[in-house]
Parts: sequence; structure tokens; C-alpha cells
Amino acid sequence: MEVKIGVLHTAREVVVESAQSPDEVEQAVAEALKSTDGQLVLTEEKGRKVIVPAHLIAYIDIAQADTRRVGFVTG
Repeated sequence: MEVKIGVLHTAREVVVESAQSPDEVEQAVAEALKSTDGQLVLTEEKGRKVIVPAHLIAYIDIAQADTRRVGFVTG
């Protein structure tokens, strides 16, 4: 699934392809936002960890990842 994280004072969003469920990501965000010095930690499908300080999170967009098709269609 795809998670987009908007970071304050940054023009680009952080995009993470995660194997976690939407509920797991939502729980991780909620836990990070509870503390003033919390951190949101997400692990990508390839094992890379993304850590964002909770006080810099502007928004979180949780969506199913688009399936990418390879090739072309003949009709």
C-alpha cells in the first residue's frame, strides 16, 4: 500500500510503499502524534525504514498502491 506523508516546510511529500495494513499505519500515526517528541516509523516493502518527527507531519494519505502494468494493449 502507498503512504504519502506531508512534511511541514517541505515542498515534496514522502512516499512509502509499505506492506503494513491501513489499520497498522493509522495506529502508528496515532501513537506518534500522542507524544510531543514522537516519531512516525514506517518500514518499506524492501526493508528501508522511514522516520519522520511527529511534530513535522502536516498530513498522511493512506491508499492502496497502484498496480503498474508493463507492456501495451492491442485492440
